[in-house]
Amino acid sequence: MRRTIAAVLVALLAVLGYGTLDVLDLAPGVLTREAEPTAAPVPSTPSASPTVSLPTPASPSGVLRPADAASTAPVPAAAGLSAALAPRLADPWLGPSVGAVVSDAVTGDVLYRKDADAPHTPASTAKILAAAAVSHSDFSAGRLRTRVVAGDTPDEIVLVAGGDTMLSPGTGKPREVEGRAGLQDLADDVAASLGPTRSVTLRLDLTYAAGPRYAPGWNPADVSAGYTAGVAMLGLAGQRPRPFHPSPTDPEATVARAFVTALGKAGVTATLAPASTWQQAAPAGARELGAVESAPVTDVLALALDDSENALTEGLVRQAAVADGKGADFAAGAAYVRETLTGLGVDLSGAALTDTSGLTQGQRLPARVLDDVLRLGTSGKVPRLRAALAQLPVAGVDGSLHDRYVTGPQHSAAGIARAKTGTLTGVSGLAGTLVDADGRLLAFSVIADQVPTSTGTLGARATLDRFVATLASCGCQ
Repeated sequence: MRRTIAAVLVALLAVLGYGTLDVLDLAPGVLTREAEPTAAPVPSTPSASPTVSLPTPASPSGVLRPADAASTAPVPAAAGLSAALAPRLADPWLGPSVGAVVSDAVTGDVLYRKDADAPHTPASTAKILAAAAVSHSDFSAGRLRTRVVAGDTPDEIVLVAGGDTMLSPGTGKPREVEGRAGLQDLADDVAASLGPTRSVTLRLDLTYAAGPRYAPGWNPADVSAGYTAGVAMLGLAGQRPRPFHPSPTDPEATVARAFVTALGKAGVTATLAPASTWQQAAPAGARELGAVESAPVTDVLALALDDSENALTEGLVRQAAVADGKGADFAAGAAYVRETLTGLGVDLSGAALTDTSGLTQGQRLPARVLDDVLRLGTSGKVPRLRAALAQLPVAGVDGSLHDRYVTGPQHSAAGIARAKTGTLTGVSGLAGTLVDADGRLLAFSVIADQVPTSTGTLGARATLDRFVATLASCGCQ
């Protein structure tokens, strides 16, 4: 049954289009700063991408049912798991420092552990903690609202940032997450509200969740190379970072210019006020002239996880923290995540986080913490986290796992495992869920943070993928 449920989820994800390349986990740069090996010790990938064979679902019911729906499936035996998994984690391609946990997502019982309490560098697997904190907030139940209000003078209008960094420059795309809200729709509403007024001054209000754009530990060279963007509360769809295609360093200005163009198409001539005025709040109680809303925050969060996007993740955490009365800098975001998870019963001893995306070097996290947070979602204790975890990249299908599990022995986990990847120089990790051969839903977390340079990132990934495939195919009774 659980394999059927997993297959249905895969089909739904394909329809929803979560196939965006995880540039931060699949390309050299911010999250893989070393060059990939010239002779990687992994099977070569055919030039034509193979088709991933997936089971055919019998029924779409129960895709997001709680983990207890699988409680009748047999639980793997600890001894059987140890015999199957220990040799995988002892592979020299992972290096000498590996932490791992496998747990029963139904009961929460830990079935296998290796140095689970030892702090390791989490890289982007830390985004699972961020997702849990955001999911637990009231903020995550809403949408990101971008609005225009009347200004201080009859001919002034103010575009008020609301956290949406994926605004369509044209009309909104109701079936998409990126570009759901459209500036042309907003401009049309504003033009209608203005009545006979056809000439205005446009000012921006960027006071919402205003904070530093870059974390202290981020490398500016990585930003210029397109491996991450700065944190902003306003931006355009299509301008998210990817390798060698950096995001604008001033995304708010690109929105302002695009909105001037949209207003022009709606019959309103707008003159842009100087950027020096953009840190001034809109008048209190000003009349609203128009507003557009993003996709649900839970969907934006799922996209951030699927694409492993640092700035998008950090921006959502910042907004959740501000909504909870906390600060708007990176330290406040990390503190907010820690406080929220501690309140949910997660033991964060051994954890040291300075951002919430995992991008800063030197952060530490035991594999046990990742496992505890995953089970907050699979247990249903944080329902919106369960929805986010259900949209993690699927092995061999999308996101950061789209080109993994497609050949070799790891292919048996294609379409079955879904996980968040994490990669920095010398660090490779995976944390997620899968359904084993007996139909039991399991959570797994594994981090290797002393990966040898001789085999590098590709060797470590291949080994972790074999670990996951072994877990998926082993009933281990």
